[in-house]
Amino acid sequence: MNVERISLAERARVHAALGDPARLAIVDALMVGDAAPGELGALLEMPTNLVAHHLKVLQEAGLVVRGRSEGDHRRTYVQLVPERLASVVSPTLQDVPRVVFVCTQNSARSQLAAAIWARRSHVPAVSAGTRPAERVHPRAVKVARRRGLDPREWRTAQVADVVEPDDLVIAVCDIAYEHLPAEARPRVHWSVPDPAPPDTDAAFEAAYDEIAGRIDRLAPLVSKGKS
Repeated sequence: MNVERISLAERARVHAALGDPARLAIVDALMVGDAAPGELGALLEMPTNLVAHHLKVLQEAGLVVRGRSEGDHRRTYVQLVPERLASVVSPTLQDVPRVVFVCTQNSARSQLAAAIWARRSHVPAVSAGTRPAERVHPRAVKVARRRGLDPREWRTAQVADVVEPDDLVIAVCDIAYEHLPAEARPRVHWSVPDPAPPDTDAAFEAAYDEIAGRIDRLAPLVSKGKS
């Protein structure tokens, strides 16, 4: 699995360029479409000299490029570089063959996580437990069905029997993370509270929402390796 990232210095440079309200407003405007410097000045009610200064900073940070008009060749248009903007948000995880979600009993959080992931990503996902229970928790099944997931094929499994080399292992509880085998690398830790002790629908719904939110943030950053 490869992690693709620009250097910390480059990320800091882009963040610094975005740290001024005027430059952030320019970037927001260019998210919609390209614009001439004069158009940006009129839109943002900004003097020409300030527009020129801010565009220079953004261009030096690689966030915008200028192009000559194909019509009036004296006019230039400013265009956002979305890849540069996206690259500083978080590193991307490439060549991930599979994601393995792990919790202690593999009876709720990890099962829900694998099912939610399957809806958000083309990268395959399975689940396992460090001390797997005999069955999936009934409330996990209940919340899954309520959220449109299909738990009919859910079975518990031992993490040592599931994890393979190069899997991205995501522990969705503290205990499982602390007891993962040393070879389970690379690994990610999500400290999601165990809904089993309170044993209420609300606790399981809260666990679902926490896991779904984390998956929504991570899934776009993970890409599958070539088979």
